[in-house]
Amino acid sequence: MHFQEELQNVERLAMEGLDMVVGQVERAMEATVQHDVELARFVIADDDRIDGRYLELHQSVLSLLALQAPVATDLRLIAALLHTVKHFERMGDQCVTIAKLVPVSGTDPPVIDEIVERIARMGRQAVSQVRQAKVAFELRDAELAEDLVRQDDEIDRLNRECFRIALEGGDDRDAREWAMTMLLVARAIERIGDNAVDIGEQVAFVVTGLFREFEDASHPGGAPMPSA
Repeated sequence: MHFQEELQNVERLAMEGLDMVVGQVERAMEATVQHDVELARFVIADDDRIDGRYLELHQSVLSLLALQAPVATDLRLIAALLHTVKHFERMGDQCVTIAKLVPVSGTDPPVIDEIVERIARMGRQAVSQVRQAKVAFELRDAELAEDLVRQDDEIDRLNRECFRIALEGGDDRDAREWAMTMLLVARAIERIGDNAVDIGEQVAFVVTGLFREFEDASHPGGAPMPSA
């Protein structure tokens, strides 16, 4: 297969990997909200597909680097894909973390509706971010990629609200234990959003040739950092 065809195939499979993550996030959230232990087990088992896709693509990317000696734009794309496949593998792991917490919360837990509502919104936001990261990559749209930061702020805000509500949850021990479990779920969703932002940073790298973190306290204003 010609080098460009191989590279296009790797990118296509990587984008399909993001679609797989979207499905996993949606199922993990449904399992959490519905206390569906069987669906949670399916999420855990199905992570093997994401891991398999990651391993396949990781090897393909390394082969392209070793055998083709790409330069300039192609090299940036290959490097970005190497990071992207790692990020979608991590997002799959976060879905597993969420799914493993479903049986911990119990089949009929003393739920706090305000937390459930925010957890569900966080899940929908995470799905939206993964989809947007995929579109930004496919279109090489740096502005759409950087907009992921604004999207991610909503997840962060909802996460803080979950924490506040949990602290104000009253004296019911079972309810407080359930709320603590939900905070772990919220943290996992937050990490999914963070990984979507990281993919956005790779899009900007492909487009501009410069790598910069969209939000970095050590570089106020997101000043560009030279690529290696």
